[in-house]
Amino acid sequence: MMDTRPLHRRITRRLPALWVAALLALACCGTALAAATASSSHASSRSSLAGKWKGHYSGAVSGHFTIRWQQTGTRLHGTITLSNPSGKYGIGGSVRKGKIKFGAVSVGAKYTGSVRGTSMSGAWTSPEGGGTWSATKQTR
Repeated sequence: MMDTRPLHRRITRRLPALWVAALLALACCGTALAAATASSSHASSRSSLAGKWKGHYSGAVSGHFTIRWQQTGTRLHGTITLSNPSGKYGIGGSVRKGKIKFGAVSVGAKYTGSVRGTSMSGAWTSPEGGGTWSATKQTR
């Protein structure tokens, strides 16, 4: 059966449906773009922890340290070289939304804190007590 309504009436009836479809398409594109941008910035913040970091700690025990991180997603692993107790120890941890936590199991030390750019800081605990720490990423 043929639609006998004038052309402008047929188009006017379909216009709201076309607008809805167009708005949905724009919303989907905007959401995809936002997700891609967030994913890209999230990936770049994750990769910034890999490498060499130097810092110091104070409190119940004081000294300096060097960390060499490797990173897979939010997981961290590597080594920490402490001045007190002197030695090189394996460490593992994680970083999420600027918050970091890691530990040197063999010496019983646990570190928590925050990361911002090329610096990180926080608190540590061990069987000997606790204190504060901070570190800076080495560029060479």
